[in-house]
Amino acid sequence: MAEKRKIYKKSIHSIKEIAQNVFVLSFARDFEFRAGQVVAVDVVTDGEPRLYSIASGEQDEYIEILFDEKPDGKLTPKLSALLPGDTIYVSEPFGNFFCNDESAWWIASGTGVAPFVSMVRSGQEIGKILIHGGRYDENFYFSDLLENKLSGNYIRCATQQADSAYYKGRLTGWLREQSFLPTELKYYLCGSPEMVVEVRDILISRHIPFGQIISETYF
Repeated sequence: MAEKRKIYKKSIHSIKEIAQNVFVLSFARDFEFRAGQVVAVDVVTDGEPRLYSIASGEQDEYIEILFDEKPDGKLTPKLSALLPGDTIYVSEPFGNFFCNDESAWWIASGTGVAPFVSMVRSGQEIGKILIHGGRYDENFYFSDLLENKLSGNYIRCATQQADSAYYKGRLTGWLREQSFLPTELKYYLCGSPEMVVEVRDILISRHIPFGQIISETYF
């Protein structure tokens, strides 16, 4: 549950399913934010809002959030049923998951790629490597944008698709197979707590200083 914050009425501009049970919802941007920040979202004013990373560029006309519908979730089934013109309630952006480095590694699982999409759309892709883990090829969200901007520095790891065009296995497996992980760079992690903990352990075992590992978890 998100910390209680003041929320504001917004009208949905668009909502579309981009993979099975995965949606991008947008509304007009009327606030400033920094790539890497989150907003609290709900469909009522007195509920339990959930946090979502902004996937838009800092100067984009619309704010986009990426979410995975959970059948037993309290909010996502309601969000996925909404239509353009419907109302949601959104907080002002907050958080400090920022990447100001000239070079860095970005590591994401599932919809945890959203803040890195925002960073790419905000012009922060130079010198970055993105490793993204997903179940199937369709779960590499915004892949056209990321492939265009990151080219060979965009690594996709598919865990459940035997005929995937990309690395077949977990992103943690890909990391363990690398003979060299630079110890002077920062590593930015976004995904489930389990992924973040496992990746952090791998990086520390490879002599990456703990202070150079920055993480954002979702639930």
